[in-house]
Amino acid sequence: MGKQLFLILKSIILWRWSSITISEAYSQNQTDRLALASFKNAIHEDPLGVLSSWNDSTHHCEWQGVLCSKRHLGRVTSLVLRSQGLKGFLSPYVGNLSFLRVIILQNNSFHGEIPPQISNLLRLRVLFLSNNSFGGLIPTNLSLSSNLEILNLIDNQLVGGVHSDLGSLTRLKLLGLSLNSLVGPIPRSIGNLSLLRQLSLSKNALSGEIPEELSRLKRLTLFQLSFNKLIGEVPAGILNFSDITIFSVAYNQLWGSFLNDVGTTSPSLYFLSIGSNFFTGMIPSTLTNATGLRGLYLGNNNFHGPIPKNLGRLKGLYQIFLGENHLQGDLSFISSLVNCSNLNNIAVRGNLIHGSLPKSFCNLSTNIKRIEMQENRIQGTLPSAIGNLFNLSMLGLSNNFLVGRIPDSIGALYKLQQLVLAGNLLTGEIPSSIGNITLLNLLDLSFNIFQGYIPQSLSNCKQLIGLDLSNNNLIGSAPVEILSLSSLTIILSIANNSLSGSLPLEVGSLKNLGILDLSYNRLTGLIPASISMCLVLERLHLEANSFHGQIPEALRPLRGLKELDLSNNNFSGPIPSFLAELLLLEYLNLSFNQLEGQVPVGGVFLNASSVSIYGNMKLCGGVPDLKLPLCKSSSSKKFSSTKARVIDVVVGSLLCLALLLLCLSIFYCKKKQTTTNASTSLSFENQFLRISYEELLRATNRFSETNLIGKGRYGTVYKGILDGGATVATKVLNLMQRGASRSFISECRTLGTIRHRNLVKILSVCSSVDFCGNDFKALIYEFMANESLEEWLHPGTIGRDDERSESRNLRLAQRLNIAIDIATAIKYLHEGCYPAISIVHGDLKPSNVLLDNDMMARVGDFGLAKIISTVSTEAIRVQDRGSSTSTAVRGSIGYVPPEYGMGHKVSTLGDAYSYGILLLEMFTGKRPTEEAFGHHLNLHNFVRMALPDQAMDIIDLRLWSEAGDQQQEMKIRDCIISIFEVGVACSMESPPERMGMTEAIRKLHLIKVSYEAKERMIGM
Repeated sequence: MGKQLFLILKSIILWRWSSITISEAYSQNQTDRLALASFKNAIHEDPLGVLSSWNDSTHHCEWQGVLCSKRHLGRVTSLVLRSQGLKGFLSPYVGNLSFLRVIILQNNSFHGEIPPQISNLLRLRVLFLSNNSFGGLIPTNLSLSSNLEILNLIDNQLVGGVHSDLGSLTRLKLLGLSLNSLVGPIPRSIGNLSLLRQLSLSKNALSGEIPEELSRLKRLTLFQLSFNKLIGEVPAGILNFSDITIFSVAYNQLWGSFLNDVGTTSPSLYFLSIGSNFFTGMIPSTLTNATGLRGLYLGNNNFHGPIPKNLGRLKGLYQIFLGENHLQGDLSFISSLVNCSNLNNIAVRGNLIHGSLPKSFCNLSTNIKRIEMQENRIQGTLPSAIGNLFNLSMLGLSNNFLVGRIPDSIGALYKLQQLVLAGNLLTGEIPSSIGNITLLNLLDLSFNIFQGYIPQSLSNCKQLIGLDLSNNNLIGSAPVEILSLSSLTIILSIANNSLSGSLPLEVGSLKNLGILDLSYNRLTGLIPASISMCLVLERLHLEANSFHGQIPEALRPLRGLKELDLSNNNFSGPIPSFLAELLLLEYLNLSFNQLEGQVPVGGVFLNASSVSIYGNMKLCGGVPDLKLPLCKSSSSKKFSSTKARVIDVVVGSLLCLALLLLCLSIFYCKKKQTTTNASTSLSFENQFLRISYEELLRATNRFSETNLIGKGRYGTVYKGILDGGATVATKVLNLMQRGASRSFISECRTLGTIRHRNLVKILSVCSSVDFCGNDFKALIYEFMANESLEEWLHPGTIGRDDERSESRNLRLAQRLNIAIDIATAIKYLHEGCYPAISIVHGDLKPSNVLLDNDMMARVGDFGLAKIISTVSTEAIRVQDRGSSTSTAVRGSIGYVPPEYGMGHKVSTLGDAYSYGILLLEMFTGKRPTEEAFGHHLNLHNFVRMALPDQAMDIIDLRLWSEAGDQQQEMKIRDCIISIFEVGVACSMESPPERMGMTEAIRKLHLIKVSYEAKERMIGM
């Protein structure tokens, strides 16, 4: 009986316990089911229908993406829904899935904040939320999920900082926070994650230094901190991790040298990326110990020395980026790369590499697609077997010293998309075989010495979007075949050649083109009406040709124009009012045409600094800043007709007298000259509007000292306001000074026959007598509001002691722009005026460089200018026969080249010397005549001896104000050293060793681009 009672009681107890267990399990199952239902309800887009199985007819453990525990029935352990296109919020009820170990929701469109309730998941090991749009902060209580091994929040929109509590997740093996908007420092506590194998924090805005504590992460295989704002040095121990395969800290502001043992200490290295920082040192040869290396990215740093010649040991090497450094040496490393059969890309642009391309260049891997060697010192010719590299898609060798012809085998590069050979010394004709490269989309052959016609075969390149053949010696008509290429969208430039004939109607085919530049050719005729079809044009440059007629209505539809330059042509008639309706127009140059009538008031014409209309003597009106005479109405003309006739008689008499005296002066000069080659003789024509002595007297307030703006060897310069209201600079010749009259004639001849934006324009002349009967000669120039470069470099030069002079300062970027302007003007004089003729300025110095309202430099004072034949090297008459070949030293002390003192004839290399000295003066602030230089030292040697280490010790102290921190100081130092090198190269004692203006301009442009790029990077 007792036994039976015991069994009954036992059954009751077991039944009761079973009921409780089932009830609890059911309750817990319901909790997970309800949490999943809340998860589904927070999602409002399910394009693939993945959640359609989440319904009441099936158990939640059978729902797609849900995995349950086998031990704990009904408890959810994994939620995996990657790449399903889900869009919505992540429900906070997910925190109720207390058995959850894995959440993988990557590559969806979740937004909103990551719910802090996730920290309730104490069993959670994997949290994978990458490639979504989560915003807000990283949950601060994630550290409660102490079992986390993988935390991947890459590619979201998270903000705020990386909180230090993440350092308590000691089981973490992967921490991925890249591609967010995180700020602040990297927490030192990350160094506590001793099991961490992958650290990915790239593409944020993290700042500060890389913590030294990260050197404790000995198990790291991936270290990714690129694209942040980190500063300082890389901790020495980080690259000593033997298992590390990927190391990337590119695009920060890091410095120092830490590569010395790389390869030896990191033999497993697969990917090394440290580009776009400020790292220094040499590339060690031990790098080749990392035999598995595939990608080497060291570009845009300050590495120096040669490129290791044993890179070929890295047979798996796929890409090499070493550009924008200071690497030197020859191209012998190319030969070893022949062993790298997988090589796809070589980029060594922007270094100091010299020597010729070796024959092995054409034996590189046939897999190679990109070769970038621009902006080095590579010499020699292009190898004839270059066609072997038949998989090339990009070949860049611009801005080197390559000579000779482009081999016809270039046409075998059928897959080539970009061919960039600009800025070399390549000659001969452009090979027609380029037309075989039908995939070509960019062809840049500018700034070479190509001759002959533009090949018609280029019309086969139907995918061409950019074509630049400017600054060569090409002839023939504007090619119809090229102008018919409707694929051109970026640029078509054939500027600075010798094209002739009219502009074909086919120009209308360029419907999608952004930039069209045909300037500085010999094109004639009218602008065709078909240009109205080029509706996308933003920049149209047709200056320095011989187009004529009125500015056509066909330009009216070009509403996208930002720049329009029609200067130095023969356009006539009024300025069309529709130009004021081009609302995007920022630059308009109509100078030196024959335009007349009223200047529109509106649009671009409201800003006088954006409009240039010099050299159109019959224009009137416009905004006051243009300083043009008022336009006369018809009624006022009738009222003043009688008075005008009287004035005409008086002015005509004075003009005749002036012309008579001028002709007598010319006749006297010509009588002293012997006959010279008719093809190079230049006549001083009656092409200037004469102004009377009386008007100049009124304009300058009787040549008052208060209007004095400069003094020179042969005259004094005054500011004046003419009767019409125009402000001018008047140079009054001191005829008592020997050579002043010849200077007057020389300057008239020179400035009267040349036109360039960086040359001072002569507006008028006065050759008359004063009220005492004395001869009077004056030259009237456009007024330069910012006076001379002399006044900016050496304030108070002409005796004025005002606060403005003392406070003025030119920033480094301004000085560099001015230096380029001056060099451009001198290059034009040497090469751009006439065929086989050069003009030698002869007196280049700061006081002869004027600055306009926009601080653009204009070279003036051509009193010592000489015109020489580049064929015979004989000087052509400008002053008198004797002066052209005289052995007397002419010019200013300190700027005169040394060979002139030994009786050598004037030459363009003499101007190069003067320019070099001027360039050094601009950036040292020291005159070449300073007593400190004495007899045994000059400015050239002073700078040369300081290069490169002491360069910052000799710069103009005013430039130091721009060096706010160490990075800016390094940026300025690099720029200054490069500028000094150009100045020293131009001012070499031996003329054949001097750098010419073309090369100087190229170098200065490269310096400017590099300086601006570093400035932008510092400003990021």
